[in-house]
Amino acid sequence: MSEVPTRAEALALLHEYTQSESLRKHALAVEACCLAYAPADAEERHLWGLAGLLHDFDYERWPNLPDHPLQGNKILAERGYPESVRHAILAHCEQTGAKRASPLDRTLFACDELAGFLTACALVKPGKSLAEVEPAGVRRKLKDKAFARSVSRADIEQGAAELGQPLDQHIARCLQAMQAIASALGL
Repeated sequence: MSEVPTRAEALALLHEYTQSESLRKHALAVEACCLAYAPADAEERHLWGLAGLLHDFDYERWPNLPDHPLQGNKILAERGYPESVRHAILAHCEQTGAKRASPLDRTLFACDELAGFLTACALVKPGKSLAEVEPAGVRRKLKDKAFARSVSRADIEQGAAELGQPLDQHIARCLQAMQAIASALGL
């Protein structure tokens, strides 16, 4: 078996396929959230980070489901990314038919929409900062259907449930993970 690509190689792949700075930052946010749930084992943590970082790398070229992430999965296979990472990326979109079977699958799904929502919550704060975001405020914003209307509240709730986490704890954990890399996110 070939070596697992490094984070630097994954970041280069993200930049090769993704020009949008906001989509690149979303990838970093999802990576951070996935790592907040990752096992302590260094090799597993690396795979969880790769899945978060690359889950949407193909979105700009193939924005329609299920082309995204099916087309990206082919590229990841060609470049030697492990099956566990590729399956998690496929399973984060229900339209692919891939079932969320592993903890990584469920974590990527749970972190994707929430990371986007937390970013939206930060962007409406006076300082556009994650430091200003609190879990209780996120819960209030989730109830406001007009706020960040493209974010699926059902997916956020289902993701927390699939992780076996109360929604408030899931929000707090992902928020803390994103706050730790706020400068990289520009928030």
